[in-house]
Amino acid sequence: MLTVDDTYTGHVEPQAAARRTLSGATIIKMSVGPMDNNTYLVTCSRTGESLLIDAANDPELLVELVREHGRELTLIVTSHQHFDHWQGLEAVAAATGAPTAAHQLDAEPLSVAPDRFLAGGDTISVGDLVFDVIHLRGHTPGSVALALRPTEERTATHLFTGDCLFPGGPGRTTRPEEFSSLMDGLEAEVFQRFDDATVVYPGHGDDTTLGVERPHLSEWRERGW
Repeated sequence: MLTVDDTYTGHVEPQAAARRTLSGATIIKMSVGPMDNNTYLVTCSRTGESLLIDAANDPELLVELVREHGRELTLIVTSHQHFDHWQGLEAVAAATGAPTAAHQLDAEPLSVAPDRFLAGGDTISVGDLVFDVIHLRGHTPGSVALALRPTEERTATHLFTGDCLFPGGPGRTTRPEEFSSLMDGLEAEVFQRFDDATVVYPGHGDDTTLGVERPHLSEWRERGW
């Protein structure tokens, strides 16, 4: 049986999971596969409806996670097209029957054709939870981040950034124009839009906050990565 640690620190060991309990929602973070990919199961506390972000690997563990901790999986979102973020997608979609979603620009390589194409400015509703879709070009053409909107009781935004933003900087890019595009998008769509209390859940590694990262924006620009 998969054990989920209720002492949430933002760090999880490989093939381990931890749950963060918020007002009206829970977030389970699990590390899967050899590249320490994070997958996130976000559940509406009232309805039990859940969203899975990046069925990255270890599909048997992901199916177990969904069946034990997400009573009704309503959507699987793939943050971007890189192979390490969707190796478990076909198996998890088949086992759960849940529809899938991704940005159209990143859809072609995926093992499952998306049931829904996401675009910047879209919203995703999961029970009482509302996520804003943010399109960030640069790491890939169709990378998306998802921002779980705050409420009166849950005052911080919770931002799932895929490989676009990590502790210490933006995700990998291969050309200067890609780096500029990603930094422009992060500054305009993330740092100018959300406050310092915003929690960042990246596609690999530990969580951070926009407040921790904001002072380093000019440093990232200067170093070029």
